[in-house]
Amino acid sequence: MMSDTPRIAVIGGGRMGEAIVAGLIAAGAAKAGDITVAEPDESRCAVFAAHGVSCVADGHDAVGTADIVIFAVKPQLIDAVVAHVADDVSQNAVVVSIAAGISCARIESLLSAGTAVVRVMPNTPAMVGEGMSVLSGGTETTAGQLAAVRVLFESLGKAIVLDERYQDAATAISGSGPAYVALFIDALARAGVRHGLTRDVAQLLAMQTLRGTVELLERTGKHPEELVDAVSSPGGTTIAAIEALEAGGMRASVSAAVAAAVKRSKELGS
Repeated sequence: MMSDTPRIAVIGGGRMGEAIVAGLIAAGAAKAGDITVAEPDESRCAVFAAHGVSCVADGHDAVGTADIVIFAVKPQLIDAVVAHVADDVSQNAVVVSIAAGISCARIESLLSAGTAVVRVMPNTPAMVGEGMSVLSGGTETTAGQLAAVRVLFESLGKAIVLDERYQDAATAISGSGPAYVALFIDALARAGVRHGLTRDVAQLLAMQTLRGTVELLERTGKHPEELVDAVSSPGGTTIAAIEALEAGGMRASVSAAVAAAVKRSKELGS
């Protein structure tokens, strides 16, 4: 049985590992003293030390007593890293992998028979409690174990459980999505600068408009197209801008970007 504040080992101290650790501590879902991060880079260990978290150079020293072991490493490294610590992972632990494209079955094959594995695709807004995580359980994972991991990631924002076959699409939408959104904000702000606004003002306008639009859609339950129509007065500025975006292939570009991310996720898992 997993405790209310489980002992957690995070293997990999990169940006996503940091986002998860910082988010869990901020939400009170885990105590800093119950988290150990395995990261050989001393400069990255210093980042975790600032959060009050223990950091070790070798995963062997992190996983032994952990209730949950989170592998926060790149897909290209996951096989070697999991294999390196497999013998030290407790039989009762739940193993969580956030490596894009890597199936539960692949992780299971590297661990002792019967080990519970949960595949999760989180995203970086988890650091500020606004993350989106998509979970899929492996063949050895009970409903209770999957629910416990979901509760953990819900403390970082929203979390849903999907059949694993949808993970590549989820990776392309929410996992990679913060980069698309940041790129759009930057493009909008730069356009404002081009027309005379200071960068600070242009970025404030872009960010608050995006934040407010999301809130408006959530509160009203409207379809995004309804909001487009509501803002687009006949012969006005918005419809002129929408026509320019459509002429530039905005929808097609977004669709192509998601398709490219899905394809790459599948490649990483093959």
